[in-house]
Amino acid sequence: MPKPVLIGLIGTGIQASRSPALHMQEGAAQGVSYIYKLIDLTELRLGAEALPDLLTAAERLGFDGLNITHPCKQAVIPYLTELSPDAQALGAVNTVVLRDGKRIGHNTDWFGFAEGFRRGMPDARLDRVVQFGAGGAGAAVAHAALTLGVARLTIIDVDPARAASVADGLSQRFGAGRAIVGTDRDAAVAAADGIINATPLGMDAHPGMALPASLLRPDLWVAEVVYFPLETELLRTARALGCRTVDGGGMAVFQAVEAFRLFSGVTPDAERMRRHFASMG
Repeated sequence: MPKPVLIGLIGTGIQASRSPALHMQEGAAQGVSYIYKLIDLTELRLGAEALPDLLTAAERLGFDGLNITHPCKQAVIPYLTELSPDAQALGAVNTVVLRDGKRIGHNTDWFGFAEGFRRGMPDARLDRVVQFGAGGAGAAVAHAALTLGVARLTIIDVDPARAASVADGLSQRFGAGRAIVGTDRDAAVAAADGIINATPLGMDAHPGMALPASLLRPDLWVAEVVYFPLETELLRTARALGCRTVDGGGMAVFQAVEAFRLFSGVTPDAERMRRHFASMG
């Protein structure tokens, strides 16, 4: 009988995560014994400084891999032995494969966001877009935005140096001026075709919005990376104004599709995983 696939998710406030059910149901459909555990730093009363111990424990307990979420996507990198080209370019990891004594970091977030956006809003105007958040998810989403064809991406973060680091990396990969740091939030949003929330704001554990509701207007599209809850305060407010929106569900599903393949070596059925995610309400 094949060895079960044992996976964990490390992050804060992750009790509502749909990842365990999403991965384990696809495993069952594929005939793979698949076990997925939550390693919730909030419940354990730990911070990102516990990552070295948690990675060592996962290896000793026979884990095949770990998903990594807020606030550990960048903090985990010093403790890994290898990075995929995507993870190296983005400076953020959401998937760690533990194999043959190695800890290999990957980033499936950018693919997840791009695929979810393509399906949710294939005809969106992409001349000027404002993104809030330049952390681990933000770096991946910004990469996805430029891959999708955004002409000018303005990045706004509570830490301007972090925003500058992401913008500089993007400009090196995609061309000078494609990504800039936003210094005037109101003016940037006023000139934008759409906005992306890549901050934790809107999560059950981090309620709120990344910008005032007064800056929203009906001709803006709004894309979200948060998926628990699926309807964040930002999306609810935007929809009430008549904005077109994309929730974080697509990113959640399609990053999981690629992570499942990396963990198990089995190609999952993306449409089946999408239907299962939708069935969770």
